[in-house]
Amino acid sequence: METHNLSNSTLPAVVRRRGIQSGSHPLGSVQLLGTVDTAVARTRRWLGAHQHEEGYWCGELEGDTILESEYILLLAWLARERTDIACNAARYILQQQQTHGGWSLFPGGELDISASVKAYFALKLTGYEPESDPLRRAREAIRTHGGADAVNSFTRFYLALLGQISYDDCPAVPPEIVLLPNWSPVNIYRISAWSRTIFVPLSIMWAHRPQRRLPAAVGIRELFLKEPQDWPPLCCPGHLTDARWFSWDHTFRLLDAGLKWCENHRLRPLRSRALRVAKNWMLDHFSQSDGLGAIFPPIIWSVVALKSLGYGDESPEVKYCHRQLDELMIADGDTIRLQPCKSPVWDTALTLRALAAGHSDPVTPDPLPPATVTSDPVTPDPVTPAQQQGVDWLLSKEVRSRGDWSVNVRVSPGGWFFEHRNALYPDVDDTIMVMMALAETTRSPTASAAATSPSDDACGRGLRWLLAMQNRDGGWGAFDRDNDLELLCHVPFADHNAMIDPSTPDMTARVLEGLAQFGYLRGKSPVDRAVHFLRRTQQTDGSWFGRWGVNYIYGTWQVLTGLAAIGTPSNDPAVQRGAQWLLDHQHVAGGWGESPDSYASTAQSCSAPTASQTAWAIMGLIAAGQRDHPSVVEGIRYLADHQKEDGVWHEPEFTGTGFPRVFYLRYHLYPIYFPLLALSRWREGFNGESRGQS
Repeated sequence: METHNLSNSTLPAVVRRRGIQSGSHPLGSVQLLGTVDTAVARTRRWLGAHQHEEGYWCGELEGDTILESEYILLLAWLARERTDIACNAARYILQQQQTHGGWSLFPGGELDISASVKAYFALKLTGYEPESDPLRRAREAIRTHGGADAVNSFTRFYLALLGQISYDDCPAVPPEIVLLPNWSPVNIYRISAWSRTIFVPLSIMWAHRPQRRLPAAVGIRELFLKEPQDWPPLCCPGHLTDARWFSWDHTFRLLDAGLKWCENHRLRPLRSRALRVAKNWMLDHFSQSDGLGAIFPPIIWSVVALKSLGYGDESPEVKYCHRQLDELMIADGDTIRLQPCKSPVWDTALTLRALAAGHSDPVTPDPLPPATVTSDPVTPDPVTPAQQQGVDWLLSKEVRSRGDWSVNVRVSPGGWFFEHRNALYPDVDDTIMVMMALAETTRSPTASAAATSPSDDACGRGLRWLLAMQNRDGGWGAFDRDNDLELLCHVPFADHNAMIDPSTPDMTARVLEGLAQFGYLRGKSPVDRAVHFLRRTQQTDGSWFGRWGVNYIYGTWQVLTGLAAIGTPSNDPAVQRGAQWLLDHQHVAGGWGESPDSYASTAQSCSAPTASQTAWAIMGLIAAGQRDHPSVVEGIRYLADHQKEDGVWHEPEFTGTGFPRVFYLRYHLYPIYFPLLALSRWREGFNGESRGQS
């Protein structure tokens, strides 16, 4: 996990400094009530109109052009690069070319060499001439930034698949690793869930080395600065290669060379068995899932693996994979773009929480000490038919079977996943978010009480699963417990910066926020261990790292919210430092904004304010006891002033994180339910005031 210490001395001129304060509602707050009520009503109406018939909400999940490029490269391997679908995807890639000539990981970002090389290759394969203006500009930019020589490991595999380089120029991915037992220091269950689902089909591909030889005219040798065997070694973004003889980097490079020597001399006595186990593992993981892992990269590699194993185009397995890719496509005029996956469980849980907020007041600016907090249920507001339909849909998605997590964790199944179907991979984040959504919507008793409803039963199972998933360091990761073997981050294949799944502050704090609703407050062991983890991981400037959202605004909001929920007073030094960091990073315009560049820079990358990040900052400050601070009032006014007539906010920025420094996301519903949640949370402080006051 990467963290950075940010210095307030680097704050740009667009932010202001203010101290924390306490006091009664200022006049400006009261005057905003009518405006906020109107904004809340607009957004609630919009969400009501955009609920799917089945009861869920799901916004587009947008990534960068590596998705369209890799799909075209797969089609090219299948000799389908000039089909309409490939050409439509190419037109979308062309639309996303940046002014610097290349392609970026997020709008306005710097050139990313792997994304740019794949985009150039995809465009050339679909018929764009190398001397056309877009490709000429791209070629010059790519060569200036290190050429194809500097691409990551995944891109090298695509280049090998299409005959541009040898598989010897890719990192070794031997299928024999699937044979290593669980007690072995290294095995497939020691790497992260998302890397595991990529590794297995990729290992089948590496063993078979499929390749289509392309005509030189559509190749990309013009992007090579050196011969592939002379390309620089692979390493994680931001990780300096350790060239010492006694280092993990050097050790794994020697191992990689040794594996390739054995491969080339056919010294692989366990290969047949390994391929059989890998194939069966992959096929078994197709069940109850929208493709292997329900995410784009493993689905792509599954097609290659299946074809390498001899499965025909009309086989049920290959057709299944193509069907999952088709489901990720969005046609828009004469273009096609692809989503990395779909987010219905996540979007539905957050939408229900936003709709439930503002009617009761389960969160106070300064939480009571644990001794005075009760677990009595608040009086429920009527649950609307739409909300009940959303609740029922979420309950239908509960995981009741064992998955990869159960290899290392002995507990009954429970929890929720992210997509429509992904039963083998429930995750901590979705599980706790769904549990909070169910509790806040139905206003049910805590899970420690006698279960009286399907929602209570499901939350009880989810609670037991979550507690069993707590890591030894007190925090929580996403999919597995104690998935933190750092040495794996040094293997050449690990340059996607997601080889392990360690505890993170944002995930840990969200679990605390949810546990508080089920009677877990300060003084209980799981809570106290988690708080200790959060105190250890606070940055020197007061912020917290955000693993799953961009970035320090996301992490700081969530930690302040989690600490407040379990009874941490607002005068706690860690809380005050976190609140002060948020105050120091507000724009003069009243909102908050942070670029994904902050993952790579030692200074916070301030960007234009966004609705989602402004909402996060407001909720963090409210949790820290600063509901009536002038900065919060200005943030609320910023949201109200920038809302569109239909109740939504314009936000082209990417504020979601897939893999820091490697892959970012734009959740199209983030600038809708997060502002609604923030406005409603702020409005709760005026529940005694008359509504509609202006």
